[in-house]
Amino acid sequence: MHVNGELLQEGRRKIHPRSVSFDAAIAEDEKLKVGIIGCGHLGKQLVNVLLRLVPIPPESLQISTRRPESLVEFQKQGVRCFYDNPAVANWASVLFLCCLPSQLPNICLEIQSKLEKTCIVYSFVSAIPIPRLKLLLNHTNILRAQYHFAEDIDDIWGENKEITAVLQDPVVLRATCPYSNAGGVILNIKWLEGVFYSVINVCTARNVFHSHVLHILNKLFLSVHLESCGKDKSSCPKFQLTDFMNKSYVKSLFHKRPFPWFDLSAVQSKDTPFSQHLAATPVLQDHLTLLYCDYFGISLTKEELPEVSPGSSPQGDEG
Repeated sequence: MHVNGELLQEGRRKIHPRSVSFDAAIAEDEKLKVGIIGCGHLGKQLVNVLLRLVPIPPESLQISTRRPESLVEFQKQGVRCFYDNPAVANWASVLFLCCLPSQLPNICLEIQSKLEKTCIVYSFVSAIPIPRLKLLLNHTNILRAQYHFAEDIDDIWGENKEITAVLQDPVVLRATCPYSNAGGVILNIKWLEGVFYSVINVCTARNVFHSHVLHILNKLFLSVHLESCGKDKSSCPKFQLTDFMNKSYVKSLFHKRPFPWFDLSAVQSKDTPFSQHLAATPVLQDHLTLLYCDYFGISLTKEELPEVSPGSSPQGDEG
């Protein structure tokens, strides 16, 4: 999950509406503000990941929980912990729901009028599907990871370890990689599509022209290259408008216009131009896998993936 937080932070650093300079107030608004509602065992693990591995500054994190007095450890680090769900929802640019399924309807009723349209709501409440959550929140900017489980799940997940330790174990990290079935748990790739469209929505909210958004996506997601890219640059994927929108819509889109606003709940439940593009482009899947592994420092064998181009930079080219 800390990959998602890092991508959002990096995306915000690269986003500049047209070529307008920010004043101090806008610069303050650009800071990633993460809210968490519910802080039982799952919520505490999430906080540790955000603080230690992303890392997010403590002042950029707020937690609403019925028992804030139990979070002294986080408060000492500078995290605001209190019980006010609407306030946290209104403040956050990314909001994690870590409550029990039985608590969710009342929480949604409390916060639905407080959410900014641009707030990304990330639900860990697996019992509540996205369409239901969309209705409860009256909100479309929702992400929720979904998994498929094999009959035989490998015992690699470190059930008795702290999550921060588990997420630094190369064996576990390999198993969490998109398109990997190692470990017996497979991430539904619709989540990855949701992440892409959520980055586009962040840009749309700032009136970034679609041509610059494509540049941002290429910098964020295609910054590490395969050996084949060095030999044949035409084989190296670059995102195009038609990868994310229907061709008929693209024809009517003016050059100096932002992308339209995308309903993330629909993106994760229906076929999209990007899901078709991903499925039909194995080299793009390879690039995304390589980026994931590079981010975590995971080495890949030749059998697992083509070699990285010797001239490529993990940080991507500037410009």
